[in-house]
Amino acid sequence: MTTGMRQAKRPLSALLAGPYGHPYHPMLVTVPIGAWVLSLGFDVASHLASRPAFLAMGSESLIAAGVIGAVAAGLVGTPAFRTACTHMFINVTLTVAYGANFAWRYHTRAHTGPVDPGMIALSAACVAALGVSGYLGGKLTYRYGVRVAAEANQADGYLTTEWRATPGPRATRAPRAPRARRSHRA
Repeated sequence: MTTGMRQAKRPLSALLAGPYGHPYHPMLVTVPIGAWVLSLGFDVASHLASRPAFLAMGSESLIAAGVIGAVAAGLVGTPAFRTACTHMFINVTLTVAYGANFAWRYHTRAHTGPVDPGMIALSAACVAALGVSGYLGGKLTYRYGVRVAAEANQADGYLTTEWRATPGPRATRAPRAPRARRSHRA
C-alpha cells in the first residue's frame, strides 16, 4: 500500500477513532442521519396532523439532537484526501445549516400550526445533501478501507490470492486451499 494511502487512513487520534475493524465514526453518524431524516418527516406530518404543534416541537428537538450527534461523529472521523475533504465539507455545512434551522425554529416558536414551508424546504435540501455525504462516506469505507483494517491485513488479502488463466480473454482468481488447522489436543 502506498505511503499516501497509509497517511490518508491514519486517524487524528487512534483513541478517538476506535480500533481497526470497529471504528466509532460509522456508529455515531447514525444519530444525526436518523434525527435529521425523522425531523423532515415530522415537518411534513405537521401539515397533516390535528396537533401540528407537537410535531413541530419534536422536529426542533430532533434537529438539535442531530447537530450534537454530528459534532460527536465529526470528532472521530479520519482524513483521506479529496474524498474525505468533500465529505467533511458537506457535513460541516449540514451541521451549520441544521444549527441555523434549529435557531430559526427556536426563535420563531410558532408551534401553533404546521411547520413553515421554508423550514421544510431547508430540511429537504439538507436531507438530499446528507445522501451525497453518505455516498462519499461509503466510498471512504468500502473503496479506501478507512479504519476497516490495518494496512498489513489489507496487504495480506492481496498477497494470498493466486491467479490462473482461463480459456478466454479474462483471468480469474483461484482461491487458495484452506490452511490446515493446528490441533491443541495432545
